[in-house]
Amino acid sequence: MWQEQNNQLTRDFQFNDFSEAFAFMTRVALIAEKMDHHPWWSNVYNQVSIRLSTHDAGNKVTEKDYRLAAAIDEILKGESAKE
Repeated sequence: MWQEQNNQLTRDFQFNDFSEAFAFMTRVALIAEKMDHHPWWSNVYNQVSIRLSTHDAGNKVTEKDYRLAAAIDEILKGESAKE
């Protein structure tokens, strides 16, 4: 589940392996680019952490962040991620 903390929406994901994690990040990147709203994220092997906030709004959570989070959730419906 997404959590709002420190003016960010955050969520951690765990996949079966690096390939699945990287494929997920690629799909997220394509959507983020289309939305012109790019996440802060990190990846180590099968783990991905995402933080969303809107720079133009003073690094606060806005509707853009909620829309991107919802789009990421849609990607996950077909993935094998665990929180």
